[in-house]
Amino acid sequence: MGNGDTRVRGIAARAGGWSARHRWAAVGIWVLFVVLAMGIGSAAGTVEVKDSDQLSGETRTAARIVEDAGIDEPASETVLVQSKDGSVKATDAAFKAAVAAVVKAVDGTGAVTDVTSPYDSHTISKDGRSALVQFDMRGDSDTAGDRVEPVLKAVEGVGKEHSSLRIEEIGGASMMKTFNDAFGDDFQQAEYSAVPVALGILLIAFGALVAALLPVALAMTAIIATMGLMSIVSHIQPMDDQASSVMLLVGLAVGVDYCLFYLRREREERAAGRDPETALRIAAATSGRAVIVSGVTVCVAMAGMMFTGLATFQAMGLASLMVVAVAMVGSVTVLPALLSLLGERVEKGRIPFLHPDKRRKKAGGRRAEEGSRFWSAVLKVVLAKPAVSLVVAAGALLAIAAPAVGMKTQNLTLDQEFGDSLPIVQTYNRVNDAFPGGSEPAEVIVKADDINAAEVKTALEQFKQQAVSSGASRGPVEIKLHDAQNVAYVYVPLVGGSDLDKAGASLDKLRDEVRPATLGKVDGLQAPITGQVAGSQDFNDQLGGAVAPVFAFVVVFAFLLMLLSFRSLTIAVTSIALNLLSVGAAYGILVAVFQHGWGASLVGAEGVGAIITWLPLFLFVILFGLSMDYHVFVVSRIREARMRGRTTNEAIEHGVVTTAGVVTSAAVIMVAVFAIFGTLSMQSMKQMGVGLAAAVLIDATIIRGVLLPAVMALLGERNWYLPKWLHRLPDLTHDESPEALPPVTRDDEGERLRV
Repeated sequence: MGNGDTRVRGIAARAGGWSARHRWAAVGIWVLFVVLAMGIGSAAGTVEVKDSDQLSGETRTAARIVEDAGIDEPASETVLVQSKDGSVKATDAAFKAAVAAVVKAVDGTGAVTDVTSPYDSHTISKDGRSALVQFDMRGDSDTAGDRVEPVLKAVEGVGKEHSSLRIEEIGGASMMKTFNDAFGDDFQQAEYSAVPVALGILLIAFGALVAALLPVALAMTAIIATMGLMSIVSHIQPMDDQASSVMLLVGLAVGVDYCLFYLRREREERAAGRDPETALRIAAATSGRAVIVSGVTVCVAMAGMMFTGLATFQAMGLASLMVVAVAMVGSVTVLPALLSLLGERVEKGRIPFLHPDKRRKKAGGRRAEEGSRFWSAVLKVVLAKPAVSLVVAAGALLAIAAPAVGMKTQNLTLDQEFGDSLPIVQTYNRVNDAFPGGSEPAEVIVKADDINAAEVKTALEQFKQQAVSSGASRGPVEIKLHDAQNVAYVYVPLVGGSDLDKAGASLDKLRDEVRPATLGKVDGLQAPITGQVAGSQDFNDQLGGAVAPVFAFVVVFAFLLMLLSFRSLTIAVTSIALNLLSVGAAYGILVAVFQHGWGASLVGAEGVGAIITWLPLFLFVILFGLSMDYHVFVVSRIREARMRGRTTNEAIEHGVVTTAGVVTSAAVIMVAVFAIFGTLSMQSMKQMGVGLAAAVLIDATIIRGVLLPAVMALLGERNWYLPKWLHRLPDLTHDESPEALPPVTRDDEGERLRV
């Protein structure tokens, strides 16, 4: 078999060729880049996203008033004192004794301040069987969870002495400690287990330890470098923990994928009889180009998050964009150098029963180029009846996507996020039942030139009275003054409590009716309303306004990139349509499972009833980007086969079947990694994991294995249609030159092959 002239063109081919010729230089530059990025990043430190930047609307205005005033709001705690059977009332001596014991016990720890009895604050329920002792933790609220244990033990001790009463503590510090104890290592363990899972799947896919380690090594070095870059960039765009977690997920996914695509093609060419140098050049010109097209498309998708106007989303988008860019550059530079250095040693650590290529070669069986038997069988059916396949597959996905029409998004309440398995969640529900809205009140941050001015005090009192008389709150409404800063906090328990829909109506009444009639009449006074309900509403409003710009940006730029990369209007249009269908199906699964509860028990998601606010837009961006990995890789292979002289149907079959192994391996890794996050206790993380895993699975099977070939088979030669007026577009195809390919031969069955 002759190798032929393998001169190639294109950025990926030139980069791969240079790296192969300057192997040690390429590896050294990469290592230096990773070390410098991490070193400089560590020295620069990371700037965290401020609360005022994470929020939107009135909640952002309130946070900025607090920040500008320099007020460090302490972590507030509440102790619920409640009759278990209703036989003891707050007016009874036993109840009063228990309250006094709680006040004495928590005050005696020395860890709290401003302990308030319910008989002074009037925090006694209407039925008289519940009361709240309130106090603040001393010190920084961010670390209050580390200091709350003595207080919890003191409260527990009082509870044991008064068996007829339920005495339980809840608040920011106690919740922080409880969740850290219960779930503190949950997320971290999921992140750590993702790498071994990916390595195990790669080991099965390649059957050789060295080949399996390469993709993981590339992904991990890309992630390490990006961590350093994130610290540097955080001085311009602040970062947070969510951005780091998303970066790790995306970095592992694309880093492994890109290396997998490249390595499998190089292996395939060597299995076809080409010498290592030629195989590497062809892999650089084909899979390397696909990596660049895919990487740029994913970067564009991630950049869409920058249009949300929310600092958390912007941080996630920028971090994801950087790790994709780093992984893409590494795949087309240091990877060819490593493959050139390793040569045949890439097969070291071979596991005989997991090495199908070698077995087939010895047995004289199927050629590597022929690919998967399963997908060959599927493709025969699809290509024989493309119209039926299209209708059935598209109909199934549209049916799966249908529930998404009624999607309900909101910030999850405590019981929705964690269920009722934890005692503190049960306490949260009891407080809300006895004092609707008391555990998460609306907070009015009042800023005046003189907070003690007569007209301001009058307006505050009027607001307090009308908040209750209007029906927005049942009280008690509390006012806390910060005289030195001329700021007042007004705490308003909302009617509706943990039911965010009803509480939202109460919030609207406060904002639209009560505030204008009272505080709004004082000149120069600011009174933004914040809190959990307000934050959820403002966040939804902000995201709602960002949906159209983000969708438009991602879709339009992805369309243009596909048009330029494949010089086909048809390919660009069908690519967008198929990706949107994949995202729609993922939305449908999310709504069906987490909102309607269909099969929810299988993933431990009973009773959630809503989708976390940030997830739909996040999923759209992430899935649209990641699904392009497979799409670009498969379509590139189909186009390459078409350029070699195969008919469109032959090219479709060749492209899908020969990429089936690598796409399946990549998809299995992604599904496994995302599924790990679907096992976490937090419903928001569970929703993200299930949504991503389901979408990738659908994308790699129904979309790429059935719908794509069915659509392309029906279109035939129209797949390559480009209007004459678009011929002036830049030519970014740069595939391996058709004339440089070996001649057509036939196998024993007479099938046209190029070897």
